[in-house]
Amino acid sequence: MKRRIRVVIADDHSIFRQGLRSLFRLHHDVEVIGEAERADDILTVIADHPCDVLLLDLQMDRSALDDIATLAQLTRVIVLTASELTEEALAAVRMGARAIVQKRFAVETLVEAIRAVAEGLAWMPPVVQAALTAQFGEPPDKQLTSREREVVRYVSLGLRNGEVARRLRISEGTVKTHMNNIFHKLSIRDRVELALYALRVGLITVHEQVR
Repeated sequence: MKRRIRVVIADDHSIFRQGLRSLFRLHHDVEVIGEAERADDILTVIADHPCDVLLLDLQMDRSALDDIATLAQLTRVIVLTASELTEEALAAVRMGARAIVQKRFAVETLVEAIRAVAEGLAWMPPVVQAALTAQFGEPPDKQLTSREREVVRYVSLGLRNGEVARRLRISEGTVKTHMNNIFHKLSIRDRVELALYALRVGLITVHEQVR
């Protein structure tokens, strides 16, 4: 049986947290293991309840935006926001958030984001994706070859090296070589950053699936 995705909710509205708990019970692969009501309590809650994903409300008893860089080193962060401000979302992504979900979205959208992030992918609303693409186009001195862009695309969609190799009809060792070159060219550390890069330059879209 597949292990459940362990989630911590950080939000200062108890009714909202209780509502999410109730709705997540309808999705058997998502389990809420902890809650934080105050921004200053989040690190303690995560230490006591190691999780796969943190659902973080940016506007708690204080702004939690500056905490994202630290929290992102401990777990995958999904930002929950009622704001329509793209600038705030972009700031959260730059700090290390792997997904942005507006509170007005249906819970199924949030669950989709949780699953994607738990698998090492990124999840962004189209407006944020468009802003990322416009603001962070691919630098001319870091352009990838056509084969490297193919590798980036498949890896960012969640395929493992062996699966990428079969798709492109190359050896797994060649895929690893491409990945090393890509990481070096783009100064990227892991596949999550690579997925964000792929979103920024339009190699993938937020709702795209492997075909």
